[in-house]
Amino acid sequence: MTLPRNVRIVDVSPRDGLQNEKQSVPTATKIELVRRLGAAGVKAIEATSFVSPRWVPQMADNAEVMAGIAALQGDGGISYPVLVPNLQGLEAALAAGAREVAVFGAASEAFSQKNINCSIAESLERFRPVIEAAKQAEVKVRGYVSCVLGCPYQGEVAPQAVAEVARALFEMGCYEVSLGDTIGAGTPEKTKAMIEAVARHLPLKKIAGHYHDTFGMAVANIYASLQCGVSTFDSSVAGLGGCPYSPGASGNVATEDVVYLLDGLGIDSGIDLAALAATGAWISAELGRGSNSRVGRALLASAAKQA
Repeated sequence: MTLPRNVRIVDVSPRDGLQNEKQSVPTATKIELVRRLGAAGVKAIEATSFVSPRWVPQMADNAEVMAGIAALQGDGGISYPVLVPNLQGLEAALAAGAREVAVFGAASEAFSQKNINCSIAESLERFRPVIEAAKQAEVKVRGYVSCVLGCPYQGEVAPQAVAEVARALFEMGCYEVSLGDTIGAGTPEKTKAMIEAVARHLPLKKIAGHYHDTFGMAVANIYASLQCGVSTFDSSVAGLGGCPYSPGASGNVATEDVVYLLDGLGIDSGIDLAALAATGAWISAELGRGSNSRVGRALLASAAKQA
């Protein structure tokens, strides 16, 4: 077994982490979070989303966030993907200066119907003009597939169903497809089986893992993915972002926990763990609560003892 020597982290905390916060997060705080993540060495930061503010009011300041990011100096080649649900969202993202966008579908028919009121096939057809328009604008497109290891409505999701959606997005022009365990129910062997099914249709270097930590399995699933050859992972500093289908449960795996794993395996992520943990502590304090990162909390406790 040969693990990847380098791993790319996509920190999704400014969008996926903050979008369900009940309190309004100031625009300046979002921009500062992006700045601090970049300073810690994160090279891909999901900045915001261009969805209707009626559905996600927390992201209503998307254009202002993008303007603030554009003003950051010396970003060192950092990418700032943004989520777009349709052509209208894409047009708004392009107007705000986005150079990378993401579209999102599901591997579960039940989830697709409940979440966006259409079948998987219909959702994929909706993405086609969005991806085409993005390519015309020379903007990269990333694809998301949700419910890859289970669905809150239908339960089990077959690996082949995941593979079919991932292949469709890749063939439409997505440069990478992120596989999301939306309810965090996956386990390592199920993760491997799912990745192996997808890898029959996509190169491994085009596959990313997006694991939620609802049942405490996210880091284990990332290790299983590394064993399969996956080298890109989504995560959220301080574990920001809950799981809306399991009230009170944790959602996104903490970036600090992922980087600690990678450091222990001798895999280079380019991220300074101490600076990352400080960023997690800062944003948690801004939100008025403690960090959800076990590693972040441990590092802070260790630093406090040494002070």
